Amino acid sequence: MSKVHKEPLLHITKRKELPAKQTWAIRIGAIIAALVVSAIVTMLLTGLDPFSVFGTMIYGAVGTERKTLILLKELAILLSVALALTPAFKMKFWNLGGEGQILMGAWATALCMIYMGDTIPSFLLIIICMVAAIICGAIWAMIPAFFKAKWNTNETLFTLMMNYVAIQLVAYFIILWEVPKGSGKVGIINQGTMTGWLPYIGTNSYILVILFVAIITAGMYIYLKYSKHGYEISVVGESQRTASYVGIKVDKVIIRTLLLSGAICGFTGWMMVSGIDHTITTTLAGGRGFLGIMVSWLAQFNVVAMIFASMLIVFLGQGAGEISTIFGLNQSFADILTGIILFFIIGCEFFINYKVHVRKKSGKEEA
Repeated sequence: MSKVHKEPLLHITKRKELPAKQTWAIRIGAIIAALVVSAIVTMLLTGLDPFSVFGTMIYGAVGTERKTLILLKELAILLSVALALTPAFKMKFWNLGGEGQILMGAWATALCMIYMGDTIPSFLLIIICMVAAIICGAIWAMIPAFFKAKWNTNETLFTLMMNYVAIQLVAYFIILWEVPKGSGKVGIINQGTMTGWLPYIGTNSYILVILFVAIITAGMYIYLKYSKHGYEISVVGESQRTASYVGIKVDKVIIRTLLLSGAICGFTGWMMVSGIDHTITTTLAGGRGFLGIMVSWLAQFNVVAMIFASMLIVFLGQGAGEISTIFGLNQSFADILTGIILFFIIGCEFFINYKVHVRKKSGKEEA
């Protein structure tokens, strides 16, 4: 008695690498599809003209010089975090501790500004704050890296738990530093003297932050693509056994790479306290440690692509806020549109990497 075998209706296979033109055609098609679906959802749920909604979103992001500058500032901070996390992810070290590493850099900066603000010149204090932030961020990332290298602990849980430790540490010091007492807030640090604040260019200090991140971006591109360390990160990410076989000290690469990641996160915390917010809160990082993960993965660890991925996420965030304000819609609807667009953009990567085969209709069956 023979058995009848049927092919599944759908099956998925890994694609060979597609040409760049075809890859970008799929991505552009995904964006167009996302906009069409968003327009339909807008009309069905609100009755509004979708073109007015999209126009408002664009205005909310880049409609004025101030809005554009804020977009570039937010882009710079998010990109800095994504760049910090990328070397670890490329090495397949799942660093979910960006939030904590940013907070530790911010904490070190606030500590120096509060206790040294009246004793040394501002320029010197800025440098001390920066160095302290880099060191604290690097140490916070190095701790789980050390345990991973020596005892193969689970870095995902370890780095995630380090975030909560950092939040509680900052919360403790906020109570010590609160102004006025009982407010639960630190307030603007050195507001009268602006000691330790990054100097203004024009009317704000955002410009320096943007320039710093531009330098980090160029440096990370060179580091990952052309340096020996970048090559070692790639080899370790492909196979630790192969890396050891060719003479790469895997433990050393893990610790060194996480020191770099933590240092850049700490530097980001310094920029946020010294150059943007001039205060510290437990929510200072604002989820950027996790958004940076999405940016890094969305860009496939490509530094240039990270610029555009960061721009997209910041653009959608600011545009969504403007929709809520202008049309009187709650933030949830704006988040729905953002989610639809991100879903299509992230989802199109599946069709770039995989091919879906549909079973052809046939009267013949295999026996």
